[in-house]
Amino acid sequence: MNMREVTVVRIYLSEGETQLKNLMKRLRDWEKLSGLSVFRGISGYGESGVIHGADVVDLSMHLPIVVEFFDEEEKINNILEHLSDQIKPGHMLKWSANTNI
Repeated sequence: MNMREVTVVRIYLSEGETQLKNLMKRLRDWEKLSGLSVFRGISGYGESGVIHGADVVDLSMHLPIVVEFFDEEEKINNILEHLSDQIKPGHMLKWSANTNI
């Protein structure tokens, strides 16, 4: 199996924060990230760029949301530099991983 090295990012948010949709649009439109996942079934998008989501009004507004994505290290480092002032300290993780190609 052929593998390539990538950098994975995980960002922790809260449902009550309004930054989720803005973050997703920025990563798709400005940073040209091919896809990401939002855990807790709130919303997400893939290569098509279409955002799908549930209305967070129906859920508790204080539960955690985890946004996760990966790409090549250089691209991720550029993205993180742009996001560093928008994400609370200690709420963003990154690590190296391998993905099948």
